[in-house]
Amino acid sequence: MKNYTVKLYQETDYEKWNDFIGQAKNATFLFHRDFMEYHKDRFEDFSLLVYENEKLVSVLPANRVNDVVYSHQGLTYGGLVYDEKAKLVSVIEIFKNILIFFNEKAVVKLHLKTLPAIYHLKPSEEIQYALFLAEAKLVRRDSLSVLNLSHENKISKIRRRGIQKAILNDLIIREEDDFEGFWNEILIPNLDKKHKAKPVHTLEEIHLLKNIFPDNIRQFNVYQNDKIVAGTSVFESKNVAHCQYISKNENQDNLGSLDFLFEFLIKEVFAEKQFFDFGISNENQGKKLNEGLSYWKESFGASTIVHDFYEVETINYGLLNNVLL
Repeated sequence: MKNYTVKLYQETDYEKWNDFIGQAKNATFLFHRDFMEYHKDRFEDFSLLVYENEKLVSVLPANRVNDVVYSHQGLTYGGLVYDEKAKLVSVIEIFKNILIFFNEKAVVKLHLKTLPAIYHLKPSEEIQYALFLAEAKLVRRDSLSVLNLSHENKISKIRRRGIQKAILNDLIIREEDDFEGFWNEILIPNLDKKHKAKPVHTLEEIHLLKNIFPDNIRQFNVYQNDKIVAGTSVFESKNVAHCQYISKNENQDNLGSLDFLFEFLIKEVFAEKQFFDFGISNENQGKKLNEGLSYWKESFGASTIVHDFYEVETINYGLLNNVLL
């Protein structure tokens, strides 16, 4: 049996952590420490590094709230990260050692959000099997609307009419480095009006992240007569273009702005990606579905994958013993 050691992340691990994320089979730039720490004042970091002897073989982005650890609440997705050589038996043993470590640190429960399969560089669902063995409970399931760009995706007639309407309205699309117009004129007013909510990222934060990850965070706006009428913020990873924010000017007549924008992104900007992720259409921990929003995404040809969230008691590490034949 291999010998694993679990350690809490320290600032001195910065380069080692980021190097590991760069070669893992189930990680994106969101797991880079510079992304995780832009809002470090909001979270008590409790990230882990797991070693096999002296070799780093796994990391867990995480934060702690009292006697519960979350795989990290400041990230859209998460989970246990491992390199491309990791075998199922090794991941089970690594996860057992993590649960033991947490239990010894008086952590009662681990809330672990997974990384949706489209973000895997290689199939990487070993942790889902380990969670099953540890009798983890599924506590949330979101539905993501996703296009597989390696296949032909038929756009519905209603979307095509929207695109033609946008052309007739002389709309133009620009990629911008400045997020201010979209944030202040479109996104913030819409979120406040519809949900009494604010964007997850402040304007200052999204500009900071753009400066750190200029190739991964991109902003596309739609204009009519030089006035912004719609936009989307895209988080781009190796396999996936993910729409973090989508919004249009709700006070305008339907100009076809979003239909026009997304046809351009899918067919031109991100055509070489493997997947285009419109994001979720859920509320209330996945138990409510925004029917209109889901339909709009599906009318571009998108279909559904799920994003699962689990809760496991750390005392259940014993269930991972004696599972091998």
